[in-house]
This record gives sequence, structure tokens and C-alpha cells, in this order.
Amino acid sequence: MTAARLLSLALLGLLAACGSEAETEPPAPVATEISEPRTLIAADLDLGTLGARIEGPQGTEVETVLSAGNREIGRMVSFVACPENTERCVPAALPADTVYTYVHRITLAGDAEQPVDDDDAAVDGPEALDNSPSLFRTARKALGFNGAVGYAKHEAASALGNEDAISVSSVEDFLVWTLADGAEWRPGTSVTFWWQSTLPPRGPEEAFLLELDGNQATGIGPFPAEVAIGNPAGTGAAD
Repeated sequence: MTAARLLSLALLGLLAACGSEAETEPPAPVATEISEPRTLIAADLDLGTLGARIEGPQGTEVETVLSAGNREIGRMVSFVACPENTERCVPAALPADTVYTYVHRITLAGDAEQPVDDDDAAVDGPEALDNSPSLFRTARKALGFNGAVGYAKHEAASALGNEDAISVSSVEDFLVWTLADGAEWRPGTSVTFWWQSTLPPRGPEEAFLLELDGNQATGIGPFPAEVAIGNPAGTGAAD
């Protein structure tokens, strides 16, 4: 066999090997699409439509300090209530289609420089700026969310100067309450946020965020379990 013939065969083998390698290369990554925010109708909070509350180890309410850096920027008090006329809110004894109302009342600190008390249950966030909060949201997907959501509009009018200064949306199943441009949340005032789920809470968890222009304070409160369970751990539901 001539040298030219041998060279031709070698080149053909090299091309075949290159073609084989090209065929085994992994496909190019596909960009993940992010869902557009879905605007929700924000209803007023009517405590008169709520029944008994779930009672846990901390009682019927869970309080948490909202901190950024080493500063307390506010406090959140949460509870979960059963429907109106429910005398005892015990998930294990209620129908599977029971709707639970999750309520979170946030009060901003009167002094932005107030240090966090070591005895308080606080979850540190990044250092905060001296600006009004831009939004409150769930840090996890709102499991069992039935579309009912809102805030106490009379409190918004007092704290923000306008009862319509908050809009609510759902972003990939996370609930987001956003302050309107130019709205300022006055220190020392409170606003109550609420939403409903067909699932009872599992217990207090780090499931909420108060955001201040990119800085975050984590809030601990009751949050739905991934599956409906008779006696949610951490809620202390009575038998």
C-alpha cells in the first residue's frame, strides 16, 4: 500500500472520530422561563368573618422580631383562624376542605436604630438601609392558596396615607404585597396582611420576608404543610 493511500485512510479515520465526538456533545442549555406576576384582587380584612384560632405551644399567636444586621426594624405577630362560627380550630377534627386564614400583623419599629434584644427570637438579615419597606412576601410557595388575599385597608390608610397603597400579586406561587411608588410606611405603625389556604399550618417556619430596597428581614410564622395532616407539628393543635 502506497504512502498516499495510508495518509488518506488516516485522514478518514480522524474525520470519523471528530464526527463521533460532535454527536456525543451535550445539548445547549435552554433558558428557564420565569412566569409573569399575576395581579390579585386585594380584599379588606374582616376579623368578624373569622372563627377560632389554632392554638400552639406559643398560644394562639406567634411573634417574631424582624431584624436587619443587628437592628430591629419591626415585629410580626401571626395567627391562623378557622372559618366563622368554628368554636375550636383543631385541623384533625375538621373536614378536609376547611379553609384556613393566615394573618400577619407587622409593626415597624419606632426607632430605626433600635438594637435587637438578645432574648428576642430574631432572624438576622443583611444590613438594612434607612428606607421604608418596599414589600412583604412569602419566602415559600403559598401551598393550598385559594385566591383569597388582602390586607387591613384602614391600617394602610393610617400607616401609608392611602388605603390603596398596596398591590398584591402572585409570582410563581409566591405571594407578594408591594407598596406603591412614593408610599412611605411610617415608623411605629402597623399593617395586617392576610391570605387563605386549604391546608393547615405545620408550625412556625422562616417563611416570610420584609424587604427594604434590596435588604431583607426574615419573619417566622405559621405556614401550610405540604400535605394536609391531622395534628400539624409545631401548632400544638388540641385533640
